[in-house]
Amino acid sequence: MSKIQAIRGMRDVLPDETPMWQWLERKFHQMAFRYGYQEMRLPLLEPVALFERAVGEATDIVSKEMYDFTDKSGEHITLRPEGTSGCMRAVLENNMCYNKSQRLWYQGPMFRYERPQKGRLRQFTQFGVEAFGMSGADVDAELIFMVRDLFEDLGISQNVRLEINSLGTPEERQAHRRELVSWFTQHRDVLDEDSIKRLDVNPLRILDSKNPEMQEMIENAPRLLDFLEDDSQRHFNTLRTLLDNADITYHINPRLVRGLDYYSRTVFEWITDDLGSQGTVCGGGRYDGLAELFNGKKLPACGFAIGIERLLLLLQTVYDGLNPQWQFHPDVVITSELEDGGIQVQVLACALRRDLPGLRVLTDCSGTKLKRQHQNALKSGCRFILTINADQQIRLWDLQNNQQNLLAIQDIALRLDELNQK
Repeated sequence: MSKIQAIRGMRDVLPDETPMWQWLERKFHQMAFRYGYQEMRLPLLEPVALFERAVGEATDIVSKEMYDFTDKSGEHITLRPEGTSGCMRAVLENNMCYNKSQRLWYQGPMFRYERPQKGRLRQFTQFGVEAFGMSGADVDAELIFMVRDLFEDLGISQNVRLEINSLGTPEERQAHRRELVSWFTQHRDVLDEDSIKRLDVNPLRILDSKNPEMQEMIENAPRLLDFLEDDSQRHFNTLRTLLDNADITYHINPRLVRGLDYYSRTVFEWITDDLGSQGTVCGGGRYDGLAELFNGKKLPACGFAIGIERLLLLLQTVYDGLNPQWQFHPDVVITSELEDGGIQVQVLACALRRDLPGLRVLTDCSGTKLKRQHQNALKSGCRFILTINADQQIRLWDLQNNQQNLLAIQDIALRLDELNQK
């Protein structure tokens, strides 16, 4: 019989890892709360047309990476490859921006069929933030402030750097595109196979190539920043002023283009050098034209997304995996010397959980010898061990000499001990 394993690029998050996930998720939720953003919960399945229209049929996501299929009713659907398009669909479908703006966040799995490697999975998890109905650079800056605050709270602000750019308006990009295509055509002999394919459909993505043989040619290519007109330049300058006033260090990267067609004006990335080639831990920007692709009406919007698996890799690298908040430790382990001590153990556990609801209480139901039960309790890193002896007396060990909860546990144990003796 063949061995059944997880699908390639989709991994289990085991119990030893989940405390670290929960710790990070709490940080996300606290940050969103502090900035006044509300949670959205979006479906995993969306119409393929949503991403063909929003992300662009020529992008790698739509043309190569989506998990799409026809369901039993004949509808062409896909597992979502990113969150912004679905969030925009939900906002428009539910008329959420009628006479008001929205600040939203979401979290959950995304799916892309690509070659799995460290920091890149076929099922990956994103934390996303989106702001709708506000066109100013002050909201762009607010998003960057949020990420800055998060990284400071996580203790990794020294391990990331901020890069920004402006993609201008569609008209400005079109003028730049013509010059860019002309430049790349003149240097076609330098382009690799992927760049030649992108030349006709998405030449801006060639600027994002990491091919070392193309870097000198890319460095001398026409810059989109030189094609910005007054409004776009003013928007970009305002963003820079806000970042300067907030003492946020940044680098203007004219080759920063992001991978999706719907971006306009501000784009930004937070990058680390500690994870090799998978160095982008947060990416975002403005996408004022996305709503028009769906209903023909304008709705300014901007946002960012953070890959949780990649950020966890960075945290593990920085902390060397030693943050005590990432480990599960019960507060109390209850053991028993009785041959059939299950009833007394559960009664004691229920009393502790009822009277001291802040404690994590673990019962040893293994049925092994008391010595083995104590060994397992010590390995768990618990603070207290309660043992029901053969004569049904309850004994307490304070392993960390921590007085917090000690007297309360002693009182509960004493009361139950007296009941047992009766």
